[in-house]
Amino acid sequence: MFLFGWLIVGGFFRFFDFGRKTIPIAAWLSPIFLLHFAHGFDPLSGILLIWLVIFLAAYFAYREVIPVPGIAYPLTVAVISLTLALPYLADRLLYDRFPGFLSTLIFPSAWVVVEFITAHTSPFGTWGSVAYTQYNNRPLVQLASVTGLWGISFLITWFGSTINWAWEHQFNWTIIHNGLLVYALTWGIVMLAGGARLAFAKSKKTVRVAVIGWPENILKRDAFGRLFASEALTEIERANFQKSFADLQDYFLEGSRREAQAGAKIIVWPEANLGVFKAYEPMFMQRAEGLAREQGVYLLMGMSTVVEGSPNRLENKAVLVDPANGVVYSYLKKNPVPGWEAQISIKSDSQIHTRDSEYGRLGSAICFDMDFPHFIRRVGRSGTDILLVPASDWETIKHLHHEMAVFRAVENGTSLVRATRWGVSIATDAIGHTMATTDSFLATQDVMVAQVPMKGVSTLYARMGDWFAWACAVGLLGFVVRGIQNII
Repeated sequence: MFLFGWLIVGGFFRFFDFGRKTIPIAAWLSPIFLLHFAHGFDPLSGILLIWLVIFLAAYFAYREVIPVPGIAYPLTVAVISLTLALPYLADRLLYDRFPGFLSTLIFPSAWVVVEFITAHTSPFGTWGSVAYTQYNNRPLVQLASVTGLWGISFLITWFGSTINWAWEHQFNWTIIHNGLLVYALTWGIVMLAGGARLAFAKSKKTVRVAVIGWPENILKRDAFGRLFASEALTEIERANFQKSFADLQDYFLEGSRREAQAGAKIIVWPEANLGVFKAYEPMFMQRAEGLAREQGVYLLMGMSTVVEGSPNRLENKAVLVDPANGVVYSYLKKNPVPGWEAQISIKSDSQIHTRDSEYGRLGSAICFDMDFPHFIRRVGRSGTDILLVPASDWETIKHLHHEMAVFRAVENGTSLVRATRWGVSIATDAIGHTMATTDSFLATQDVMVAQVPMKGVSTLYARMGDWFAWACAVGLLGFVVRGIQNII
């Protein structure tokens, strides 16, 4: 009966280690109890029970977080829960074939491999990575600049297998002290190095950046559904949308003029904020270029261009206008959110664009793109100094999603300006320090102004990519091969 109690305790902590309500320490505690249950139970039935507990926790934790409707929601959660149960299965089958403390490395290696594969194959990218729970642990977050998310996930899950290993040896100090010392030294070095990176970070020259938020009184959110419905717009509907688009254009251009006159040199608009029919896009671009030239300001415009007559009507773009040359790039969103957005969006094979300026090298991605570290790594490889990100969220994920984006800034050594409709806008430096933030659900005037460093920093992750994940894959393969040899 005690075993089932540990299963319940592990599932309870699992509820809080990603999703609607996150408690950072829960991510460290959940694996302890789930591993202890798995080691004391039959492998197949034990893993099925762990999968069930993870599924129940995820089903309620991911409500309104995963944007899939109807029966697709529990099916999606079931698949996610299965992947989360796989490291427990790998550990259960292999741990007793290896002596002593070495066995504690199986579980974290398997966990990182599963997260890594998921990041490259799942349409949701790195959603669910346990590393994101540690957003407020700034020294630990610095590890992302070396290993990406994978080193953080490894350290968290290794803690679980280490404590369970000590538990199974009844916390006999004579047996466990060397293993605990190895983990403690590793953890201490990571935290000290991260703290040093924060403490000795050099101050850099800054540029004033402004974010113009979404005006709720011009175009209601439910109107977007009609705009991209399969039925063509009537003439009356089209005229009404055209008027709303014109009002939006006036709002953002005048807001940008105001912020430029207040001293902003770079102005960012949220994702898909500027609505325009394709036929009228050149006319609007002339107005935007005129404003940038007149005010001497860079405009990064989140635009939704409606292409009528196409089955996929949405061009979800980030368009950079510089004061001297007009439009210098137009980036079409590479990774639309699975579901409705993916169905209505024009497909893109775009890579992230960059542009040199007097304020550093500027680059852009859009919202959900930021959940794919291997895609965003081009930012670091190209030496981007400021990453400008139009985004659009909803209230349930407003904290979770902007926190995920900050990890991309730390990984790639770039300042981040994330302009968010229906969520939290944030500006950070290259080590994840918050320069400014605004919650659109709370702000009376949805404008954010920040002084953002103009020079990024070089990171090992940007240069070498997912080396740590590959090392874990090699290590896990070694455990599997040796485990099979031990059987034979």
